[in-house]
Amino acid sequence: MERKTPKHLFWRRFTKNGLAVCGSIIVILLFFVAAFAPSISPYDPGQINIKDMLQPPSKYHLLGTDQLGRDVLSRMIWGSRISLMVGFVAVGIATVIGAFLGALAGYYGKWIDTVIMRFVDIMLCFPAFFLILAVIAILEPTIWNVMVVIGLTSWMGVTRLVRAEFLSLRERDFVKAAQAIGSKDVRVIFLHILPNALSPIWVSATLGVAAAILTESALSFLGIGVQPPTPSWGNILTAGKDNIEIAWWLSLYPGLAILTTVLGYNLLGEGIRDAIDPRLKN
Repeated sequence: MERKTPKHLFWRRFTKNGLAVCGSIIVILLFFVAAFAPSISPYDPGQINIKDMLQPPSKYHLLGTDQLGRDVLSRMIWGSRISLMVGFVAVGIATVIGAFLGALAGYYGKWIDTVIMRFVDIMLCFPAFFLILAVIAILEPTIWNVMVVIGLTSWMGVTRLVRAEFLSLRERDFVKAAQAIGSKDVRVIFLHILPNALSPIWVSATLGVAAAILTESALSFLGIGVQPPTPSWGNILTAGKDNIEIAWWLSLYPGLAILTTVLGYNLLGEGIRDAIDPRLKN
């Protein structure tokens, strides 16, 4: 009988989860749209045409136009790039910071663990969204500032997850063996323990992308995120708010795009979690 590896078991559990597969399809489609935006976008997202302002969906503009006559579908296609960029850069920053601090706290323990975890507790006392609002209000609201601020205010959960994994793994025989042959702490942490603690990090990162996209959309909707004329689902929604009574499509389609994207990443993250450890499934 063929012996099944952990990868085979993971893939088998994952593909049997219909919701996880649906989430994967949504995420793949979003990548496709973002990657081929110049090819599939029917119009230039910044092209202004006053004659076509606030036109409803038609065969010429499938999702209608905005208050400057720009094609909404084209702007949403290009806006998917912004969403992916924000999601991955912000989560990348949060994951690096969280994994590093969590590794130090879990491996060394004692006063290092106490200091790091008390700092995590202090950060968790501040409402994350309002902290982001305060920082963005001080800084210039550019796309890079938005990504960095979201990343710097969302690493606490990763720190807790990595710390918990390190507390368990540091007592394993393979770690004791590495320490016994004189391996330095850096080598033990990054070459022996951290690779075995990646499972919860992957799950947290996947779910974090959805949260980052939602946060960026909210900031752009409030006017302190991605600034026009750069297309973003959030600032398209802002135009929809200003014209809600006469241009319903400006609110409906970006809202559905945000909902679908966040749902896709959440389903994918939950599917990965259940496939890694089916005991966690409710």
